[in-house]
Amino acid sequence: MSTPHTAPANTWAIILGASSGFGAATALELARSGYHICGVHLDLKTTLPQAKAIAAQIEGLGRQALFINMNAADPLKRAAALDKLQAIMAASTPPGKVGVLLHSLAFGTLKPLVAANPEDAVDKAQLDMTLDVMANSLVYWVQDLFVRKMFAPDSRVFAMTSAGSHRVVPNYGPVSAAKAALESHIRQLALELAPYGVCVNGIQAGVTDTPALRKIPGHETFIKVGLQRHPQGRLTTTQDVAGAIAALCDPRTAWITGTVITVDGGEDIVG
Repeated sequence: MSTPHTAPANTWAIILGASSGFGAATALELARSGYHICGVHLDLKTTLPQAKAIAAQIEGLGRQALFINMNAADPLKRAAALDKLQAIMAASTPPGKVGVLLHSLAFGTLKPLVAANPEDAVDKAQLDMTLDVMANSLVYWVQDLFVRKMFAPDSRVFAMTSAGSHRVVPNYGPVSAAKAALESHIRQLALELAPYGVCVNGIQAGVTDTPALRKIPGHETFIKVGLQRHPQGRLTTTQDVAGAIAALCDPRTAWITGTVITVDGGEDIVG
């Protein structure tokens, strides 16, 4: 019988979007697997206690928790965050490395691409922002980690995508474009990082009741229809996804890269 994967000593996971949803659940699951957690999140005063609670739970598991409240798409703040993490890792024995990067950023514009009133349609700034945060920022984080030589041998990069990358949903156009671009980045990064032992994969979760889902107009219908058609009779949970990500960190999965892995209990196959 195989044993569960445990992270090597002083291995870190960087979670982009760590204070709620998939990011928070994965941060906790990876902490249980032995990873220290660098959690990047963007919270105002009202939601900041949630991020602090996640960090406290991680520390309660005996792991280090470096949580930074910042815009993950800001290049200067990204550099400062990596400087801080790099200093902490350098002070440990053996020196720390980053074994996992999870991109789980859900910050984009939900507007139609065209509208009778031009003010109701997405504009250039909104479309650029959505693509930058939800797709291109993955590339920039990977570039910096690679140049700084922060990746551990046999490390993992995951990015949360959705069925919206290839399906149409009202008002979801900007995010849909970002998810399609994200999946293209995943494939290209997998090719370029393969010689260095870094696996890059997308994770497509089923309908999951998260704060990000609740921002989508008509999310109640998604939840209702998802429950009705799901072959297992329930929605996907953040823990389902976190468990899958933790399992994919096992060295025995090193030949899985450059693809999108569906974690939905069979939801996608029923239409």
